[in-house]
Formats: sequence, C-alpha cells, structure tokens
Amino acid sequence: MFQVNFFDVKAENAIFNGEGWDAVVVVTPDLDSIIFDEIGLLAKHGAHVDKRVGKSPTLLFAPGLAGGRLIIAPVTQVSDEYVDVRVYADAARAAITIAKEAGAKRPLLYVAPSKDARFGFAAEVAALACGQELWQTLELREATRLTPAFEAIGLLSLSTHNSNLLNALEAGRVLARDLCGTEPERMSAKAFADYCLQSLAGSVIKTAVVEDRDILERDYPLLSAVARSSFAVGRHQPRVVKLEYLPEGEVTRTFLFAGKGVIYDTGGADLKVGGTMAGMSRDKGGASAVAGLFKTLSMLKPKGIRVIAELGLVRNSIGSEAFVTDEIITSHAGVRVRIGNTDAEGRLVLADLLSHLRIKAVSAVKPEMFSVATLTGHVVRCYGSYPAAVENSVASAQQCAVTLQQQASQWGEPFEVSTLRPEDFAKIRDVSGAAEILSSNNAPSSITARGHQYPAAFLLKASGLFDHGINAPIPLAYMHLDIAGSATEGDPLYGKPTASPLVGLYQYLINR
Repeated sequence: MFQVNFFDVKAENAIFNGEGWDAVVVVTPDLDSIIFDEIGLLAKHGAHVDKRVGKSPTLLFAPGLAGGRLIIAPVTQVSDEYVDVRVYADAARAAITIAKEAGAKRPLLYVAPSKDARFGFAAEVAALACGQELWQTLELREATRLTPAFEAIGLLSLSTHNSNLLNALEAGRVLARDLCGTEPERMSAKAFADYCLQSLAGSVIKTAVVEDRDILERDYPLLSAVARSSFAVGRHQPRVVKLEYLPEGEVTRTFLFAGKGVIYDTGGADLKVGGTMAGMSRDKGGASAVAGLFKTLSMLKPKGIRVIAELGLVRNSIGSEAFVTDEIITSHAGVRVRIGNTDAEGRLVLADLLSHLRIKAVSAVKPEMFSVATLTGHVVRCYGSYPAAVENSVASAQQCAVTLQQQASQWGEPFEVSTLRPEDFAKIRDVSGAAEILSSNNAPSSITARGHQYPAAFLLKASGLFDHGINAPIPLAYMHLDIAGSATEGDPLYGKPTASPLVGLYQYLINR
C-alpha cells in the first residue's frame, strides 16, 4: 500500500543523528513552545540570522542534528478564536513538502504541545496531514511504479503512543483516496469491489458482493434503475458490497452505513451539459470513505462496536435502456417513487441500501444508521468545503450530529449540522397522486431552496426509516452525511481526494 509508516520516537538522542533519521521537522506556534532545548536553541539562533524563521516555513542548516536539517514550520493564527486544529495541518503540509524537496527519507516530526483545548490532537492531525500531502494517485503509481517519498516518519515525543492509531487511520485513508480518486474504467464497479476485497483480505472484516442482475433488480430496485443502461456493458455492471466488523466480546453499540458509490455520473437521461460532467468519477466518495473506515477497523479491532455497511456501486449511464424522469418505481421498502430527475441518482441508490440496513438495525444493539454521499451541489453552495450532517428526530434527541461535530472537529474534519423541516417533506410530495413520493425536483440542487436538506426527507420515506421515528415502537437514529464539498480538495474537478469523513467517523464510533 502506498503510504508512509509512522513510528513513535521517544529517545531524545534520536535528534542527534540517531536511528537513521535524516531531518527534524518542527511544527510550532512560536519558538518558545519547543520543549527540546537543543532544537529550541538552534531555532532561535536561526531566527537571528534569518528573520523568516518562525514566520514562514524555513529550512535551516543544523550540524549535529539528524541529517543536518532543521525545518521550522510556524503555526499561524492560533490566537484567532475562530480557527481550529487545521492550522497545524497546514503548517505540517508545508514543512513535509520542504523535507521531501530537500531529499530527506526519514524525517522526525515534532509538534510543539499546546494547552489550548482546540489543539488537543494537534500532533495527530499534523501527522495525518503529512499523509494527505504525500499521497499520489493510483493511476500515476501504476503507470510509473512510483514509490512513497519517505521510508518512514518518526513522531518525536516524550510520552505519546500514536503510531498504531495513525498508521491504521492512514491505511484507511489511502484506500479511500484510491477508490474515490481513480478514473471510472480503472475503478469500475467491479474493480472497486475487487479493490476493497483485496485490501480487506485476511482481515477480521466479513465481506460479500452482490452482482447477479436478477438479485439486484429484486432486492435493489431503485439502485438497479440507475444502473439499467449500464447492465448492457459487462465492465460497467453494478455491484453491492457488504461489509461487517464484529468485535471480540460483547457488542454495546451497532453502527450501520450506506455508502454512495456512483462510479460515473453522466446525469442519465437528464444529461449533464455545459462541462458539468467532468470530475464525475469522484461521485463515489461516500462509498470510498466507508470502505476506508473498515480498513481502519480491521487493523485496530476496537471493542464493543459492531459496524455494518452496504456500498452501492453503479454507473449512471445514458443509452437506450436508461431510466427516465416520470417513471414510478417501487423501492425495496415498498414505497412507490416517481423519478423527478435522473441526475438525482444518489438518493435512489442509498434508499435501497438503507432499507436493507433498516431491517438489520431493528434487532441490533443500540443501532445508529448513516448514509455517506457526495450528494448535492447545494451543500457546497451552502457550506463550501464542509460536510453537512442532517439527522432524523431520533438522532436529534440523542444529540448524534452535535456529538459527531465535536469529535470530528477535534480531529480536523469539522461538520456543519443541518435540521430537517416540514418543508423538506413537502418538497417530495407527488402532486399527481400516482406515487407516494417524488425523488427530486427538476432543477439543480445548487439553486434549489433547502437543496441538501430535503434529500434526507426522501431517504427517510423511501427507505422505510420514516416509520421508525421518535414515537415509533422501534425508533432508529439516522444521520445523512452529505460530503460533496469535503470529499476532495484543491481543483474543483480533479483535486486530491481527502477520505473525509473517515477520521471523524472513527472517533465518533469509538467514543460514542
């Protein structure tokens, strides 16, 4: 797997050319925060010679230090009450780039500790940011046999033991980035499923793949409608990947995930035009993040939690078999759905997955359900690069979204919380009376009022979850996570996948 390995380094003598480390990378809000005297003295001496030291990322010649290199990356804006721990991530990314360009292969990363509660996991966030910066696309790696820039990154500390956790999180993030960011032929539905299974082979994760057309059309009718035109092309045919993590010992909580894996979205019969089809190979970010989460679970094996997922992998193609607006299709939950726009395909995929998970949740121990999807342009218009959590009444009563927001923010993956309103359910009424609900309006979500909230209302209705509300005999907590703005960074079409919200979700699961 293409990732750098983290190692805990606690011996102070490693700073002085010990253990093969060849650079010292310091991420700090100010030079006085450095607790290692030797590094601090060299940094302050460098600041007298070069006024950039402590103000911008700087490489210093440091005889006697590991590799003779000292890289100081200042963390800016820490006094700004509105910033979060991501300022440490930004500094770490700048510093690790300098280390790579300087020729280092085994840098030591030291993050100066902070007493500010916002930055309690600054060291972990900084290390993961290095992984994000160093990842390269699967296509490039396969074409050029590219290898990781570093053999290892040492985590310099006097007390912390983070390497196992960080290596597992980064392994999950590498898998998620590979799945999300790879072009639609190399990462077709079949290839996506195979890549997942290969990555999880020999682990504690139970896996299964549904690929038979008759079974898919019977058990996943909405998903199969989206995939209808792709069935004619063997390499484009859909898959449903099922994953389960069962811990040793007692299960105290159960988490169930539906992941949207639209391999490529042409828009279908409501064809995307005006250049808006470019980048649609990244419409599988939700399924990718969930798959990556299972990679992390397989390595860390947390106690007490059972985690179940279904990933819907489809290509929304256009052709003579394509489904069209105005069709009425009965979902797995038995709800008659009128298709309002074939480019609103993700919610159709998720609805059938959620219906299957709902059946499992009914008999599970303290279940919480999630859908994870790059679903709407509206969430980007509304929140920019932040994902949204939209919860049902049961989850709201249990403060699920607020808790997720708190956990994820501490780890550099902040969420915004949105609220379901009566207007959201009004939007999905089929005014003809021929169907029970309408899948969507026929305008882009980005110009539709409440364009990322009302799809959650649709998902509740189409999946049968609406019947498990707060006053039902069996209430089920459910959160819809729209990650359209956070799944990638940089270029809006071909930017780097982020694996969001894998890290935040893992922290939520183990701390809930």
